Amino acid sequence: MPSVLVVGYDPQAISGIDGDALRAALNAELARFGEHGIDARMALVVFDGSAEATLVAALSERAWDVVVVGGGIRKTEQLLPLFEQIINFTHHHAPQAALAFNTSGGDSVEAARRWLSAG
Repeated sequence: MPSVLVVGYDPQAISGIDGDALRAALNAELARFGEHGIDARMALVVFDGSAEATLVAALSERAWDVVVVGGGIRKTEQLLPLFEQIINFTHHHAPQAALAFNTSGGDSVEAARRWLSAG
């Protein structure tokens, strides 16, 4: 069974949004992975000193086939250093994993499948 790690920004750390509703949407996307026969996990990070430990632990959990980096991290200019960390930690701790990028929390399956079908 292919394996995918989805790295996203922790919705509980975003002010002004309903973190519980966003988390429910992310969990629904994880369930969609299962419908496609893909074992997926999510690593939620915040832009603080905990991001490195969270990322390294998740990346080291297993040999991931694909790591999907969420658009909320990639598209937010203030999070550019966090995006760079994610890319570099993935390269170091999961060099076998393809990198994929979603446009929203609702198309992570499609982002991962682009690379799973390419392998």
